[in-house]
Amino acid sequence: MPRIGPAARENVPEDQRGAFDKYVQERGSVPETGPLAVMLNAPEMLARGEHLRAYLRGDGSSLPADITELAMLVTARENDCQFIWHAHAAHGRRAGLSDDLIDNLRDKQPLIRISPQESAVVDYGREYFRTRRVSKETFDAALSHFGVRGLAELTSLMGYYAMLAFNINAFEMLPPAGEEAPLPV
Repeated sequence: MPRIGPAARENVPEDQRGAFDKYVQERGSVPETGPLAVMLNAPEMLARGEHLRAYLRGDGSSLPADITELAMLVTARENDCQFIWHAHAAHGRRAGLSDDLIDNLRDKQPLIRISPQESAVVDYGREYFRTRRVSKETFDAALSHFGVRGLAELTSLMGYYAMLAFNINAFEMLPPAGEEAPLPV
């Protein structure tokens, strides 16, 4: 059960109510779960984060959709974030990631028959999240596939989704009602 209820206009600082109102008007409702439900308690922060998210998820990023979704799934798995995994596993399949890749990543099984680009993303994310560093070999492999711009975007995408996972996990936000927790922990 989430540690907080949905954000309420009367509970946000008066100087941020305009940002709250704008977000709710654009979205059509107050989110009840997930990272945006947490972040809407600081509406100006949410608004600024949404600009970065929009860029990283396609408005400007050089990364293809399958790589973007894989980066989000690696981040979700390495942070045991049920909500992000639930939200992106199907997107990853639609973007072209194989069922074997997604299922084995979820179950922490060996990843077989994955492309060199996919391997670069998985190795880069796993190594960083597990050691808080990336070796020269892993960095150089990712750099060779994505270039400087792409690697900066990949790194920022994983960092942004790690922030979302931190919010989700700390506030105990769960996948939508009635949905099973998709990750074995």
